Amino acid sequence: MASNQQPPAAAPAATDLPAIGKISAEVFSEVIYPRLGRRRADVLVGPQHGVDIGVLDLGDGRVMALTTDPFFIVPAYGWERSAWFALHILCSDAATSALAPTHMTIDLNLPLSLEREGLERMWQTVHEECERLGIAIVTGHTARYEGCNYPMVGGATVMAIGDREAYIDPTMARPGDAVLITKGPAIEATGLFAATFPDRVRARFGEAFARQAQDVFWQMSVVEDARIAAGVGVREQGVTSMHDATECGVLGALAEIAAAANVGLAIDRDRIPLPEEVRGVCELFAIDPYISIGEGTLLITCRPAQADEVVRRLEAAEIRAAIIGEVLPPERGCTLTVAGRPQPLEHPRVDPFWEAFGRAAAQAEA
Repeated sequence: MASNQQPPAAAPAATDLPAIGKISAEVFSEVIYPRLGRRRADVLVGPQHGVDIGVLDLGDGRVMALTTDPFFIVPAYGWERSAWFALHILCSDAATSALAPTHMTIDLNLPLSLEREGLERMWQTVHEECERLGIAIVTGHTARYEGCNYPMVGGATVMAIGDREAYIDPTMARPGDAVLITKGPAIEATGLFAATFPDRVRARFGEAFARQAQDVFWQMSVVEDARIAAGVGVREQGVTSMHDATECGVLGALAEIAAAANVGLAIDRDRIPLPEEVRGVCELFAIDPYISIGEGTLLITCRPAQADEVVRRLEAAEIRAAIIGEVLPPERGCTLTVAGRPQPLEHPRVDPFWEAFGRAAAQAEA
């Protein structure tokens, strides 16, 4: 097991599995973490709740960062747009290692309803984006099967190969670091709601707002955010950790960083950018943007001397960024200040997006 990986803190007895979404830290600690197969010295970073990547030592000063996720296809978004999103979910996790994604394996277990035209359009997008990002597809499996259905039509692994001293992971955040955010909260929730229910958004806010909200879909990636941030330097020279805000959103991601690195946090929620389209869509579908699914939002910890430069470079690339807090020693705990009033920063555990999305879909069918 990894030399820099610490076992999770003692957790209560395993709870029931969630009705939908990722398992809890308690279930992970009870069921998954104790059963990880053979221990090997070349595993520098292994499975850990809240850590997006694993890292293998390849020898000669080289490492491979890996991440695995479902391949998520929603035909209603269009084959091209859906395939772009599926690929960037995977590449975003790999990019949080600060290494550029280089290779991919993919398993497609496709529904019988998928015809050749759909497969061709989907795969052309995957090919073009991989070529643009410098990713070689090295092996996989493609078939149609009874019982397979959208949106989960398989899975993939993205790898990033680079120098051993050039990778980072959330365990490397340390007291004194600045905490930064890109774009704002609930980017994924906003993009998916606007793409799936455009008429409802248009009816409330008008055509111009609806188009603006639908454009958020193309922000659901942190590949560029991570590349720019890491370009300032990593570890002692700059960025110490990166984590994208997926399930349970910004507050969930912050709590996961704190747990992974065994540190405290002081976060000012009022410093977190809240784009107009995010605020409006989240109000329309009655979800809290700060705890809602947020692929496209990158949380960064950084040595304080380089924090302003990270923000400057991101904003020069038209990626909104802000310094929202500080990493503290663990004994000081995690605090979220809202309108000047401090309160405990805790993992929300349940993401409101899934229930709200299901409710909106049911209303649309009624």
